[in-house]
Amino acid sequence: MITAGLEAIALTGADRLLPGAAGRGMVFTLHHVRPATNRPYEPNALLSITPEFLDAAIREAGERGYVPLALDELPDAVAAAKNGERYVAFTLDDGCRDNAEHAAPVFRRHGVPYTLFITKGLVERTHTMWWETAEELTRTCDRFAFDFGAGIETVVCATTAQKHAAFLRLADFIEAIDEDAAVARLNDVAAAQGVDPAAIVEEQVMDADALRRLAKTDPLARFGVHTVSHCNLARVDAARLEREIVEPIEAITNWTGLQPRTIAYPYGWKRACTAREAAAARRAGLTVGVTTQPGVVDPAETQDWMLLPRVSLNGLYQKRRYVRALLSGIPFRLM
Repeated sequence: MITAGLEAIALTGADRLLPGAAGRGMVFTLHHVRPATNRPYEPNALLSITPEFLDAAIREAGERGYVPLALDELPDAVAAAKNGERYVAFTLDDGCRDNAEHAAPVFRRHGVPYTLFITKGLVERTHTMWWETAEELTRTCDRFAFDFGAGIETVVCATTAQKHAAFLRLADFIEAIDEDAAVARLNDVAAAQGVDPAAIVEEQVMDADALRRLAKTDPLARFGVHTVSHCNLARVDAARLEREIVEPIEAITNWTGLQPRTIAYPYGWKRACTAREAAAARRAGLTVGVTTQPGVVDPAETQDWMLLPRVSLNGLYQKRRYVRALLSGIPFRLM
């Protein structure tokens, strides 16, 4: 259904019929940017695009007249916009190593600024990425024992379909109980099966030295807050909420020499970022907060800059004409 909708919008030129649907612009969400692996089982495939697709997305936005800006520049630009100017901002969550290796050269080639959202606990190797752990566990094992809350059971994941089902059960489990406890249980089971969650973070996420090098060598790079632990902020108490936001500000400033002004709320769903979390970010001195709820940037007088929508450059839909359809804003009017 998603593919059919994007195809219809792109191929019929519907964007010319509803130019107002595009608003004042768009913020794109990315995670991994790296060469395609084309493995038969990739439950996190939506989080990974190729450098070639990123290049195509930047070109498409440019050819349609979108002015690329750093995320923290959007509020002032939209407030001063005249004659239908539209803007695009590119953001990348989690601080993946491939962002520096594969994404940064593409942004530099086009002179496009970008914002990396940094999770302090991943940089310091004190926390893990449960979704990557779950993928590796279900990929490498045909079965494993797990307690989802009703006692230990055997999870069979011999076929691709069973692996997908097991991954989804683990994802639901992370949200079903205390997140820290759920992640700890998953990490213990993974370790017992020979999967090292800490090694996954080491392989995939930039450490402090890598962040320093990127900040020093690439003036197009900006850095924003993605909390300490990548937890669902709406599920933690007020004291932890403050720590999750404030501590990364100091750490990122020390690592990069640039004080962050933006935040990406982990997960970004409506049940993960509310007015409470936005208010906490504002109190910490941040000026723009982004969700993962799709939509366009509205005119300045109507836009809530602390709960800004973002549109995923999704690894499952890597065609330039789909970017054209997304930039039209029409999919979000139809939702």
